[in-house]
Amino acid sequence: MTPSATTSLEEQWPQLCALQPIYSALVKEFVIDVPASALIDDHQSPSQEAMEQTVAWFSQVDGHIQVHQLRQFLQTTTLANEAVLRDLLTHHLHKSVKASSDRDKVDFLLVQYFSLCAPSGLEDSDLDLEYVAQVLEPVLGPQEPKLPIWLNTLDTLMQSATKCKRLSELLHSGVLEQGRKLKTQGADRYYDPAAMVAFARFSFMTRRVFFRLMHDDLNAILDGLRELEKRGVATLDCRRASDVPRRILFGTTVAHAGRSEGRGG
Repeated sequence: MTPSATTSLEEQWPQLCALQPIYSALVKEFVIDVPASALIDDHQSPSQEAMEQTVAWFSQVDGHIQVHQLRQFLQTTTLANEAVLRDLLTHHLHKSVKASSDRDKVDFLLVQYFSLCAPSGLEDSDLDLEYVAQVLEPVLGPQEPKLPIWLNTLDTLMQSATKCKRLSELLHSGVLEQGRKLKTQGADRYYDPAAMVAFARFSFMTRRVFFRLMHDDLNAILDGLRELEKRGVATLDCRRASDVPRRILFGTTVAHAGRSEGRGG
């Protein structure tokens, strides 16, 4: 069965039972206005009507949840694990009709799943298509990894990202926008397993670059603050860096300085 193949209600039932606690938590977390879901039990044989009502409820919740909310929830909840991510991916991949929001969720979930399953000390040189395909095999199935012709520019984009020295350089390079444009233009071709592997690799590597550059920028800011503090400077006028006049008070912790930078101070 391909990742995009549809499944019968009977086949979906055990997975929906497993996902119900996650979806109920999402409804509560983001105060989604949907009717309460009937308690479902994978040890029972539900009626056709009960299954259809359950599928409709999941569809309602899916329509309300945006990818940034799913990202926020899964990166903070204790409910998320490998099995949950796998079930979420299967749930979205097996939809007969997929919206652009489903593609964005699949794209995020693939990277999240890969991040969870891959070793923490993984080097960039190890991140070839074959390795990514191997890690994603439980959700995408076995395959011979090969970059689709229409995605030949992905490697060039990744090389451009890795050459960036500052976070601002990456954000203004157009790499992230071009990557997203490829996904949008690909339409249903995105759901080809080879394409999903390629995009998962691209997103994982660009996310690595993003966080590395962000930490480098924060460290540079903190080094500058410490140097100014040594010189007896107690405040810093940041009006040229922001529309709102601000002061950065020295003697703060690294965490406080990091939060100031995140606000644009």
